[in-house]
Amino acid sequence: MSEGTPVRGRGQPDAVEPGVASAATAGAGAPASAPPMVKAEQLHKYFGATHVLKGIDLEVKRREVMCVVGPSGSGKSTLLRCINHLEKIDAGRLSVDGELVGYRERSGKLYELREREVAHQRRDIGMVFQRFNLFPHMTAMENVMEAPCRVKKEPKNAVRERAQALLDRVGLGDRGGAYPSQLSGGQQQRVAIARALAMQPKLMLFDEPTSALDPELVGEVLDVMRRLALDGMTMVVVTHEMGFAREVGDSLVFMDDGVVVEAGDPKEVLLRPQHERTKTFLSKVL
Repeated sequence: MSEGTPVRGRGQPDAVEPGVASAATAGAGAPASAPPMVKAEQLHKYFGATHVLKGIDLEVKRREVMCVVGPSGSGKSTLLRCINHLEKIDAGRLSVDGELVGYRERSGKLYELREREVAHQRRDIGMVFQRFNLFPHMTAMENVMEAPCRVKKEPKNAVRERAQALLDRVGLGDRGGAYPSQLSGGQQQRVAIARALAMQPKLMLFDEPTSALDPELVGEVLDVMRRLALDGMTMVVVTHEMGFAREVGDSLVFMDDGVVVEAGDPKEVLLRPQHERTKTFLSKVL
């Protein structure tokens, strides 16, 4: 859709209820008046005739770690991709830090932003994918430096210093000169995390960041994510790592067939799920 074309409503109501999937205790340290870091209201997404997201309501508070679990095809990754507008929503509202993502509102209707404006919004949202997506012809250091230098036009010396600090932070301070082919899968994913952090985002999205790793490499990536959580980074994590969700997550959302089936404190949801579909899913993964 271009500027001047309103987002399709597909028959959805104009008024929507506020998001419901959030952790009551998250967001410590944020001003009481601060908006949620992420707010989705009646979010709908179609791929052709397939209705992938069916009215998602959720909120992620500042400094909250929200873990999203569910079977394949439930819409988890699509939800993440909508948050940074890699996928366009078909109905509803989605905001990050109080600002609509991908759209502006005028006379009660939403109009899509130009690609340059969307790219500017994405600078504040880091994303780590299942596959590492590193540039194979660049070293780890160059991969981390690329976006701040090219997108933000920051001076190389300052970016290099920050990139070295980030590589140190993910335990790869001595591998800055290595190319992706010279790194293990876990090391490549840690470089990918450092690369996302180099843009100094306010929000980090993780799309099953350990699913492509050998089992013995999963722990090193989860350790980096644990440290990020302790540092207060707001995170939405699509994961199959239930131990991580239990230990690190402030909230747990179980999705199935494009809807939020159950949400709450991770320990409560994992130990005492209320919905039969949640019970069935957890019985197979715990």
